[in-house]
Amino acid sequence: MVQEERTVRRATTAAAVGNVAEWYDFGIYSYLAAVVLDRVFFPEVGEWAAVYTLGAFAAAFVMRPLGGLIFGRLGDRYGRTKVLSATILLMAFATVLLGLVPSYGAAGMLAPVLVLLLRMLQGFSAGGEYVGALTLMAEYAPDRRRGFFGSWLEFSTITGYTLGASTCGAVIALLPDDQLVAWGWRVPFMLALPLGVAGLYLRMRLEDTPAFRQQMERSPALATMSTKRAVQIVRRHYRTGALVAAGVIVAWNVTNYVLTNYIPTYLTGTLPRFGEIGTGSGVATGMQVAVMLVMLCMIVGVGRLSDRIGRKPILMTGSVALVLLGLPAVWLLRTGTLGQIAGLLIIGLCLMCFAAVSPSTLPALFPTMIRYSSLAVIFNLSVSLFAGTAPTIIETAVTATGNLDWPGYYLIGAGVIGLVATRHLREHAGKPLDGAAPLTSSAELPPPPLSEDGVPLEQPR
Repeated sequence: MVQEERTVRRATTAAAVGNVAEWYDFGIYSYLAAVVLDRVFFPEVGEWAAVYTLGAFAAAFVMRPLGGLIFGRLGDRYGRTKVLSATILLMAFATVLLGLVPSYGAAGMLAPVLVLLLRMLQGFSAGGEYVGALTLMAEYAPDRRRGFFGSWLEFSTITGYTLGASTCGAVIALLPDDQLVAWGWRVPFMLALPLGVAGLYLRMRLEDTPAFRQQMERSPALATMSTKRAVQIVRRHYRTGALVAAGVIVAWNVTNYVLTNYIPTYLTGTLPRFGEIGTGSGVATGMQVAVMLVMLCMIVGVGRLSDRIGRKPILMTGSVALVLLGLPAVWLLRTGTLGQIAGLLIIGLCLMCFAAVSPSTLPALFPTMIRYSSLAVIFNLSVSLFAGTAPTIIETAVTATGNLDWPGYYLIGAGVIGLVATRHLREHAGKPLDGAAPLTSSAELPPPPLSEDGVPLEQPR
């Protein structure tokens, strides 16, 4: 099957722009958590304020498996684009409302309760968003360039986080502390609305993926498959794929959430509390943005490389690096500015090995008829149980034991899990997705023959 290159790029843009909006919305909470949100919503719990604030962050992950189950099944039944339009709309709505929640001083206990509920609504939306965008992009991408196009999804995720960090950093730097606490923290949440509208517009103009359309033409009855039947198919025929997917997801996302959600708290709050060399919130945000910009410059190239040498070598490299360098990277975070930059960069480059190739690796593990729902459940359960809770568990362990090496232990554990999963992964680079016809784009076809006058000759269909 041949897909127009212009359509492939339009689908990639729709998935990527929507993903930027989604992860900007989801990420700004963590960048404001250690600096201001603990004082706005949890002012009376002392040194445990960071734990409470990160606990509200973790609450979103309680809802992600439910969101994945519901949106995933709807995506396999009614199509990818319809569900992705709903998820981005829901996320933008929840984020704007989060920016309107009154402070603890104005509403008492109602304020943290509302934060908790809205974070859970964000988690419900995120449960269907990322895997849906991943599925959309993988099913539109030509077989020989799926790694390249898939890497753009994580490019957009990092862009969303970077945009969130930059916006929060600008607000923190420009406003006096009293104005930041009074109203300034709300500004990044309000900016979610135009981003969400842009993503929604692009997705609503896109038709469904070639793989989904092929399935509906061949076997429309599969759209009515029950959830129980889908689970049976996974258990009987794709059990190894499910376990491999879970392992890759855990290794990838533990590294992700340690870097993007825990390290800001570690540098600005945890280290100074224990008498170690920390840093100011503005400097910490700036360093993290710089590391993400390095990742942005490299991630698409790594994705393209995976189309040539395969996904496994790159995933294996990231796993080995986590095992060997996870703890030294955390030690560097305690040695001053240059060490902190080096530690962040090591973690970021390990993360990039997973982020660049996982979006093209995971969809290849399941057939079209259950791809969205299977990945949504496995992805969100893995993230919710092991990755999304990592910042809260690490901070709790550090506070309770006084051992500042806990982030390193988590990174080593993620690397071990990644090694085991990659060892059992079948290489899918360059091959059609399970349940779909081979797919190429018009840009990959040889040029048509020319007449003696240089005019392209019409080719037989």
